Amino acid sequence: MASVTSATSPGAGELTAGLRGFREVQHLAYACAEAVAAQLKPGVTERAAARMQREWLRERGVRDWFHLPFAWFGDRTAFANFRVPLQFFPTHRELEPGMAFILDMAPIHNGYTADIGYSGCLGLNPVHDRLLADLEAHRELILREVRERRPLREIYEDVDRLMVRQGYANRHRAYPFGVIAHKVDRVRQRRWSPTLFGFGTRSLRGLASDALHGHRDGWSPLWSPYSFSDHPPQPGLWAVEPHLGFRGTGAKFEEILVVTDSKDPQESAFWLDDDLPHVRRRQEEKAA
Repeated sequence: MASVTSATSPGAGELTAGLRGFREVQHLAYACAEAVAAQLKPGVTERAAARMQREWLRERGVRDWFHLPFAWFGDRTAFANFRVPLQFFPTHRELEPGMAFILDMAPIHNGYTADIGYSGCLGLNPVHDRLLADLEAHRELILREVRERRPLREIYEDVDRLMVRQGYANRHRAYPFGVIAHKVDRVRQRRWSPTLFGFGTRSLRGLASDALHGHRDGWSPLWSPYSFSDHPPQPGLWAVEPHLGFRGTGAKFEEILVVTDSKDPQESAFWLDDDLPHVRRRQEEKAA
């Protein structure tokens, strides 16, 4: 993305028009997550929660997707016994009091892509509260080490080590290719936007094109624990999602990290926005 080359961090100056577009759709996705979370009650199924997300976003003009919305309840938030990709799709699992849930969606609006993950709980769950609190350290670690231009594979390993010190299991390793993040980009709007296995076909083509060009140049659009991610952060936008698991409960955040080619460490990488539910939650807890 050419605009990322000259982008400045939100604290250092105004965002470029392109980054504002990504921030707006990320805000839209998180607004959807909060609206749907507020409507969840005992007996609602994962499939119903996923449908609620789709309908909310479609009512606001979303017609294309990086991937369709997901919802996971209970031990499925920790991907318990997930072995094949089909297990990620929403099921008839019903929400119960005290049960953790994750809403995950990746809408495309006006050509801009977001991919977000929202963790919540229906009532009180101290384990879930602890997971959310401990995710903050991962957000800080990832930003710091990306600014240091550490290889993505090394940062992944440092996230793993931090999880072990905290007493948790790495659950993003259960994702295809074990990714903790992937690149996102603009998508040209079309009147018809087909999906394949829950993913937008044009977004998949864009990711495949990035993978092809990146392979030639020695980088990958997938941030994984494998050798193809053994390179410094590539300028662009990355949807990052550290995912913690503990005894059948999982929690994560997912948001956009902007990486630029600036020599200034503060401008070389920054989170696209700090006005997000998981960030506000921690700020409010500290203030209290």
